[in-house]
Amino acid sequence: MFAHIQIGAKDLGRMCAFYDAVLAHFGLQRSVDPSRAGPAGIYWQHPGQRWPQFVIGTPVNGQAPSCGNGSQVSFLAPSRSVVDAVWATALAHGATDQGAPGLRLRYAPDFYAAYCLDPEGHKLCFVHTMVQVPV
Repeated sequence: MFAHIQIGAKDLGRMCAFYDAVLAHFGLQRSVDPSRAGPAGIYWQHPGQRWPQFVIGTPVNGQAPSCGNGSQVSFLAPSRSVVDAVWATALAHGATDQGAPGLRLRYAPDFYAAYCLDPEGHKLCFVHTMVQVPV
């Protein structure tokens, strides 16, 4: 299990609006106001839980944020309908389609997923499988 996943962002306001909408499908809520973001960035988490967190922020080294080729953040959805809904929400909030919801048999017979790039180009996957690990 991870503690947090962090990605770089240029436009924190736009990215907050995007991730507020997308991460609500997973029960994650933003815990930091963008105007008060410090070096730790802006993060989302389940209410009452410290970990895991999803974080965006400007790189602490002062360099421009960038997307990694081959990097992807994947979110485990509780159902196929959530995969469908979160993918549609992402597209409605500025994401670029990278693969509509559907079975991806090359990964597993029950691997139902959708892909997009967030407004700054980070690749996201929303996936549901029959075997779910409790959070």
